[in-house]
Amino acid sequence: MSGTKQVLELNGRKIILIGTAHVSKESIEEVEKEINDTKPDCVAIELDQKRYDAMMDPESWKKLDVIQVLKNKQGFLMLANLVLGSFQRRMGQNVGVKPGDEMMAAINCAKALNIPFTLVDRPIQVTLRRAWAKNSFWGKCKLLASLVASAFDDEEISEEQIEALKKENEMDTMMKELSDYLPKVKEVLIDERDIYLASHIWESKGDTVVAVLGAGHLPGVQAHLEKIAKENVSTDTTEIESIPKGSVGSKIAAWIIPVLIIALIVLGFFMGNEKVGKDMILDWVIWNAALSGAGALIAGGNPLAVLTAMVASPITSLNPLIGVGMFSGIVQAVMNKPKVSDMETLQGDVSSLKGWYKNRVLRVFLVFILSSLGSVAGTFIGIPTIVSELTPHLKAWFEALKK
Repeated sequence: MSGTKQVLELNGRKIILIGTAHVSKESIEEVEKEINDTKPDCVAIELDQKRYDAMMDPESWKKLDVIQVLKNKQGFLMLANLVLGSFQRRMGQNVGVKPGDEMMAAINCAKALNIPFTLVDRPIQVTLRRAWAKNSFWGKCKLLASLVASAFDDEEISEEQIEALKKENEMDTMMKELSDYLPKVKEVLIDERDIYLASHIWESKGDTVVAVLGAGHLPGVQAHLEKIAKENVSTDTTEIESIPKGSVGSKIAAWIIPVLIIALIVLGFFMGNEKVGKDMILDWVIWNAALSGAGALIAGGNPLAVLTAMVASPITSLNPLIGVGMFSGIVQAVMNKPKVSDMETLQGDVSSLKGWYKNRVLRVFLVFILSSLGSVAGTFIGIPTIVSELTPHLKAWFEALKK
């Protein structure tokens, strides 16, 4: 069969793949009908434990500890999660469906029929961290730009457009566009998860399994299930469950700019004089402090958060292990503590600029982002500035050597 349902007969087992659009009424009806009609031995669902827990406890957002998120260096990951969730939520508003309703329908159906169900998706944090880690600097910039664009995209999507997302030709076009624009993201979000989903669907108990997953995964999951059955491919997914560690080269590269800056300033003292060295330090401090502080100020940060960004930025910009955004964001969260009401409107507020400034949780993330970007800008402007301070003295030194 083609389209949103695939029935696979593999090694004496029947695996029925139901491809859904995550905000589709038709998908809900299709899932319920298939489980009720087939009464499988097991229902496999494209969810991980954390997303399942969040669905079971809709109030879980109220327990968000934004300070702990920043301390754990998960600020950008948390933002990506919020933006993606908000985008799906807006898509579903026009058709009266919440993201994941078809997954909830599958769970409720399985429970009603006393059929075991299993969660077969990779943890979302692992997926997002792998997508971030495997991207180049330029790829990270494009990924952030895409997230920002989707956060403020207010285009209305009709029910017909949502249903069209399940068609193979629509999916092929979308996958090709994603692959061309962000190949590493497509590799992590789609290709790796196809393998992960197929492996865990195969490990599901019983001779008849109904698997409910996004339509975009249907071709890849089917292909990998057939490989497992016919070529005895391993279902061990350990390799794609870990966060890639930076190579020795990338770790060295992260220290190149800090070491270069310190070396230039030392040269300023050595080849120029004490005044030149001090001027170079002052230039570095001014550019970093001014632009990071300006970022926090534009974000509407508390005065103490702005001051923290200004003080911390010249130091943190010389240490790739820590970022100024963590400090300014934590101070913002402490000084303007988020309220329960901010948690309740969090996902809705993500989609508007006004919401980012009104919502105290999002304001913390805004301070985190803009003070970090300000520090990056300060670094890239500060380097040529201190080089220009040193250049006349380097020329004089070389001239003296020639003589």
